[in-house]
Amino acid sequence: MRKLNYFLGLIALLFLLVACAKADEKDTVKVGIRSSELKTWEYIKEQAAKDDINLDLVTFSAQYDPNQALAEREVDINAFQHVAYLNLFNTNNKTDLQAIGTTIMAPIGLYSNKYKSLDDIKEGAKIAVPNDPSNWGRALLLLQEYGLLTVTDNFDGSGGEDRIKDNPKKLNILPVDGATTPRVMEDADFAVINNGVAVEAGLLLKDAIIHENETAKPFINVIVARPEDKDNEILKKIVDIYQREETTKFIKDVSNGNYIPVKMPLDELATWKEFYLH
Repeated sequence: MRKLNYFLGLIALLFLLVACAKADEKDTVKVGIRSSELKTWEYIKEQAAKDDINLDLVTFSAQYDPNQALAEREVDINAFQHVAYLNLFNTNNKTDLQAIGTTIMAPIGLYSNKYKSLDDIKEGAKIAVPNDPSNWGRALLLLQEYGLLTVTDNFDGSGGEDRIKDNPKKLNILPVDGATTPRVMEDADFAVINNGVAVEAGLLLKDAIIHENETAKPFINVIVARPEDKDNEILKKIVDIYQREETTKFIKDVSNGNYIPVKMPLDELATWKEFYLH
């Protein structure tokens, strides 16, 4: 009888261990990120653990797209991209990955070593912009937002010399390699610089003469899931943790103000293409 009780007890223990393992597996969420987001997501991981959610942070290099990992079920969600990039990926790959919550903006800005305000932008001023289509387009939209030029009626977010409709100041737009934009400021009057490139060059967002804000909806970053998981309660909880006031403060502090935390309803974010029509 004692051996039978021991055997039954062992079986019960094994069932318990299997049940616990399944519970842990259920509440473990793999998050695909870039290294630039690691500090924020380490903080989110600490907060999620208080709600019995275990985050497994999977950091991807620039050579591998976290969207591909998400589509192939290597991760459960990712957080590295803005909505315009997500839309382009879905279009090119015939996927339907879904934004389930907003995170931050990493705004591009207009910088200068010579001038301090928009009033200093004279006719014919030289403005360097990144030459890749996405950031070139962002640069044109930034200049449009502040009344310096107008993009074409059919603008789709991609930049190019033929994407400018009106240029009343006859600005000389100089497309250059995005990584060189801080150095090009020595020769140009102004430069539109990507957030990450600016930080590497020792420039803070507060140094920018102008920069993007939340009205630039196409460039708001998002947490993304597969369509069948968009209403998953655990994933919603992670979004909620990211959008808490405590997280907002952490992000502002750790980024020295270079990131703008964004809490925007998804139905409002869904109108992002209208920004191109301004």
